[in-house]
Amino acid sequence: MSDSSDSKKDSYTGKDITVLSGTEGIRKRPAMYIGSTDSRGMLHLLFEIIDNSIDEALAGYCKNITIRLEREDNMDVAEVEDDGRGIPVDIVEKYNKPALEVILTHIHAGAKFSNNVYKVSGGLHGVGLTVVNALSEYLIVTVMRDGKIYRQRYSRGASVSQLEIIGSIDGNKTGTIIRFKPDREIFSSDSFDSMLLEERVRYLAFLNPGITIRLIDSRYESKRELIFRYENGLRDFLDDINSKKPLITDQIVIDKTEQNVRVNIAFDYVDDYSEKVLGFANSIRTYDGGTHITGFYSGLSKAIQSYIDSNEKIKKSLKVKIEAEDMHEGLRAVVAVYLPNPEFEGQTKEKLGNSIVKSIVEKIVYDELYSYLDKNPGKASALINKLAIAATARESARKAREIVRKSKEIDKILLAGKLADCSEDDSSITELFIVEGRSAAGSSKQARDRRIQAILPLRGKVLNVEKANLEKVFNNEELKSIVAALGTNMKEKFDYSKLRYNKIIILTDADVDGSHIRTLLLTFFYRYMPQLIEKGHLYVAQPPLYRVQHGTEVIYAYSDSELEELKKRYGKVIVQRFKGLGEMNPEQLWETAMNPKTRRLKQITVRDAEEANRIFDILMGADVEKRKEFIEQHATEAVLDI
Repeated sequence: MSDSSDSKKDSYTGKDITVLSGTEGIRKRPAMYIGSTDSRGMLHLLFEIIDNSIDEALAGYCKNITIRLEREDNMDVAEVEDDGRGIPVDIVEKYNKPALEVILTHIHAGAKFSNNVYKVSGGLHGVGLTVVNALSEYLIVTVMRDGKIYRQRYSRGASVSQLEIIGSIDGNKTGTIIRFKPDREIFSSDSFDSMLLEERVRYLAFLNPGITIRLIDSRYESKRELIFRYENGLRDFLDDINSKKPLITDQIVIDKTEQNVRVNIAFDYVDDYSEKVLGFANSIRTYDGGTHITGFYSGLSKAIQSYIDSNEKIKKSLKVKIEAEDMHEGLRAVVAVYLPNPEFEGQTKEKLGNSIVKSIVEKIVYDELYSYLDKNPGKASALINKLAIAATARESARKAREIVRKSKEIDKILLAGKLADCSEDDSSITELFIVEGRSAAGSSKQARDRRIQAILPLRGKVLNVEKANLEKVFNNEELKSIVAALGTNMKEKFDYSKLRYNKIIILTDADVDGSHIRTLLLTFFYRYMPQLIEKGHLYVAQPPLYRVQHGTEVIYAYSDSELEELKKRYGKVIVQRFKGLGEMNPEQLWETAMNPKTRRLKQITVRDAEEANRIFDILMGADVEKRKEFIEQHATEAVLDI
């Protein structure tokens, strides 16, 4: 005789099967389609629309794209306008509906499953606009084509009005305008990330020379309008990421098509230690790389090695063997491919998977680079000399890195009083706080949960790893302490199985200095321990800016906008501005930054770290004009201590 639990197991029948029709599945599991429901997921909706306009540009029908950001009822609203052909509005017989409505309400409906309309495109799955519609409170489409202006309104995946003709225009004018408001029932954020949006728009303008993209941001009191247009394509792109660093080689620009795959690459070497390689497929940024990036690296290393092997004088002069990793130092590259049927991994298109692309890119890069080195012996010699120095530094670093083994180094930093470790041995529940400043470290040590939370204070200057070679990195005391505390080692010696903490949390002041230190640390983790970011272990604590007291009630505000909302809600309040973590007593620090139930943590992604690395290069690099431009663009978002 079975018990009640067995009966419950046996009750699984056809009645338990749920079939979600139309766009219900998208609203039920939005992260499957846009990655997340935070500000990034919200921005992904906007990217889907922009990418459709870019597809029109790739097809040769669009020259101007305008993106407008506005604020409506405490929620951002976006509008994208292009002068492409305009989404079709004729009736699709199978559904007896206009093509526009079919595209916006049916998954896997679109013109990109064949190559008749779009030879190359970023949108392939036929779900882009459908997803935007499904996850929007409202979406309004205006289409200009055939001498008429059409308009239709949608909400949460369904049409809420008939397609209507609202006017007529000159028959030569065509285009599409899509305006949408993300659904606050879906998203935890209420605003688009302007920095990530600007980055994406800038990339698209570089990749599509001659296209003008306007970004008009009316969300703030001071309206901003940015215009992106680059006539020289990848040459301008490479100049931008070089940041005026001295060149070791000339720019090598490739634009060839083989087997219906267009390979457009620009790369060079600069006098720097870091590497920057950006990958794109059909104008979509492939953050996780793919076969085009693998092919590029393979062709690059084979060409350099072949050149060395063919030159006896250079070969004999080398005192250390140059490895593939040495060839990455100082490398700057933009690798863009365009192909009819790209195989992206997932709807968010983070990685390209077409196997044929690797061999095509590898061969083209090998031929072009080997030819360049052969024809430019002076530049080739300078490059080989730089790579030989990198190889020597790698060997020196190999000896230095041996000192960061867990067993010996942990004892050292414990004895030195640097690490206040936790008592729990289960690494799946422990946390390491990397804390800025002695006073903050003292408060955090008193505030923490000693069972699961460890504290590692920073006592010296954090090294800028972008401007230091491997040997300096491996000998830096603060970085050695971090690596030793984690127990994983770094670079190619990184051992994920030895990670001692589940969460690594950067805790710095909410001011300019704190932001600087945080950016330096993010750059270090991005360059030397990227696995921690990829596997979701790295976080940034977000301490409050203000303590607000209303009577006996205490509330913390984490931004100026939150402070203003509290003032409006409560009227008369007492406000305390925190200028640093050291001003907080242990109870306040625990409640706002360390208590898992009340704190605010931001999980760092590869994009966050990459963007931090880019911004640091702008703010601390040699390109004064780029720094000035950045400050002017973001002056309205600055928080000043007055």
